[in-house]
Amino acid sequence: MLKTIAFKTQILRVLCLAALSLAIAHFETYAAPSGKGKVLIVLTSHEQLGSTGKETGYYLPELTHPLYALLAAGYKVDIASPKGGKAPMDPKSKKLDDPENKKFVEDPKMMEKVEHTLKLSSLKADNYEAILFPGGHGPMWDLADNRESQKLTREIYEHGGVVAAVCHGPAGIVNVKLSNGKYLVEGKKVTGFSNDEEKAVELDKVVPFLLESSLIERGAKFEKAPLWQEKVVSDGHLITGQNPASAKGVGEAITKALQKKD
Repeated sequence: MLKTIAFKTQILRVLCLAALSLAIAHFETYAAPSGKGKVLIVLTSHEQLGSTGKETGYYLPELTHPLYALLAAGYKVDIASPKGGKAPMDPKSKKLDDPENKKFVEDPKMMEKVEHTLKLSSLKADNYEAILFPGGHGPMWDLADNRESQKLTREIYEHGGVVAAVCHGPAGIVNVKLSNGKYLVEGKKVTGFSNDEEKAVELDKVVPFLLESSLIERGAKFEKAPLWQEKVVSDGHLITGQNPASAKGVGEAITKALQKKD
């Protein structure tokens, strides 16, 4: 009899310990503070500057400056493009006297992300708290009418996520329509590479459209600074920057907007 009682007592202790372990595991799963969310950066896959015979692509500091602002704030980043694989870099933008640029190109893990970008069609908006379109002239050709990027942008925005773009990056949002049929930029304060800046670089006759003019046609309230001066505009959870000088400010504005959500 005593042996039977002792055995039952031992079994009861084992069961109690097992239940306690499960309870602790359950508690840790739901009580542990969650990490920062993830931001999707969309680069161009386009590398030809119209019929000029020159190369284009994404503009390096418009990637690196906001990227490092986001990483410093604890956010994870994925980099994608319409075609996936290697995203072309505008050769004029590879200025290694820029600390962020130098840090990026000398980091094999970072370079891996642009050499093997994710394909837009493989991604789900639910995985991201924000989407960012860096510039370079490339987006003017392949992101203005890209269905996958438009879908991701609409879904992220309508779920309360942040949509951001800098310089020619707003080409990626200029034609995005929301579920109600209205353009995302309609009635919103925005900026981007201005008509004056496009004329100053003598590419206003090369690009397929003028970004400032197209944003205004979509009902946006376009704001701009003088040539090459920093300008960042936030309207709710839509954030835009005018030119390369605005890239870091766009990254910082994204982190502030995301931290308000957190």
